[in-house]
Amino acid sequence: MLFTPRQLVEQIHDTPTRIALAAAGGGSRAIADLLEVAGGSRTLLEAVVPYSAAAMVAFLGSRPEEFCSSLTSRAMAMAAFHRARRYEEPTAMPAGVACTASLATDRPKHGPHRIHAAVQTAAQTAAWHLKLHKDRRTRAEEERLAGYLTLNVVAEACGIDARLPLDLLEGERLEESRVSAPPAWQDLLLGKSEVVQVGPNTAPAAAVFPGAFHPWHAGHERMLHVAQEVLQQPVSVELSILNVDKPPLDYLEIESRLGQWTADQTACLTRAATFEEKSRLFPAATFVVGIDTLQRIAAPCYYGGDSSACDNALRRLAERGCHFLVFARSVDGRFLRLGDLDLPEPLRPICREVPPEVFREDISSTAIRQAQTA
Repeated sequence: MLFTPRQLVEQIHDTPTRIALAAAGGGSRAIADLLEVAGGSRTLLEAVVPYSAAAMVAFLGSRPEEFCSSLTSRAMAMAAFHRARRYEEPTAMPAGVACTASLATDRPKHGPHRIHAAVQTAAQTAAWHLKLHKDRRTRAEEERLAGYLTLNVVAEACGIDARLPLDLLEGERLEESRVSAPPAWQDLLLGKSEVVQVGPNTAPAAAVFPGAFHPWHAGHERMLHVAQEVLQQPVSVELSILNVDKPPLDYLEIESRLGQWTADQTACLTRAATFEEKSRLFPAATFVVGIDTLQRIAAPCYYGGDSSACDNALRRLAERGCHFLVFARSVDGRFLRLGDLDLPEPLRPICREVPPEVFREDISSTAIRQAQTA
C-alpha cells in the first residue's frame, strides 16, 4: 500500500523501533519528514549529515574507497546501528539507516547520478541502489526521490509494509539485496560470542591464515596450499568482522566473503581485530602472514604509538605459544624478506620464513578492487 509521507511517518512513530540515521549527498529531507510529525522522539535517536569528505571519514573511522557506493551506504548504516545501540537500552534492538547519493549539482558531474540506501539491524543487512537518468530531473526532484527512498528504508527497519511511491523514469530500476543473518552471526556482531567456525573442521584451529580477503585471489590460494605443505596440517582462514579503523563487516559482506571458499575449506569468523586478540582465541596456533602484515604487527604506530603496549602485545603472543609463518613479498616497490626486518626480541624467535624460491606472488587485493571499479 502506498502512503503520503505524513501517513507513513505516523505509522513509523507508532512502532517501538528506534533508529540512528545518516545521510550524505542526499536523503536528508527524510530527517525533516520524520521530525515534522509529532512523535519524532519515539523514533529518532540521532540524525547526522556527514556531508564533507572529512566528516564522512570521521563518521566511518576511515576513508572509504568511494564516498557514494553501496558498500559505503552499508558501512554508514552499520556505524549508525552501533551508535544507536549505545543510546538505547541493552535489551532494545535499534536500527541504523543510511543514504549516500550523488545528485545534480552546480558543477559538471562526470559520473552517474545515483542513490544508495541501507539498513542494518541485529537480524539483517539490506541495501538498495538506484541509478538515475542524468539531467532529467532538477536537484530538488532528485533530493525528494532520495528522501522518499530513505523514508521507505526507515519503514523497512520498523517492519512496516507501507511505502512511498518512487517517481521513476522509464528504464530506472530500484535494485535490492539483503541477507538475514543466522543466530550465530547475530551473536558475533552483538559481541555475545567471539568465534563462529564454518566448514568441515570443528576442532580448534592450529594453523590460521588471517586476512580481509577482499577479494580472495590466486596469491591467497597459493599461500594457503604452500602453508599446508610446509606445516603438514590443514590451515583455517580467519576473517575478523571487526577492524581497528572501520565499522564491522555487515551480513551481506560476510556472506560474500565466505562464498569465496569451497565447502571443504574451514573458515573462522571472529571479532579479533588485532593479532594479540587472535592469539587469545587461537593459543599455540601458527599464523600465516605476508611480510607487510608482520611489519604492522611489530610497529608501535599500530598500538597507538605506544612502544610498551607493542612490547606487551608481542610478549603475550609468544607466551601463548603462537608462531608466524612469513611469506616474503614486494612492499612499496622493494622485495622484503624476513631477514630484512629488524624485529623486536619477543617476535623474532617465533617467526619462520617461506623462502621466495618456494613462493613469490605480488598480487594486491587493493589493485584488484581498483581494476574492477575502473
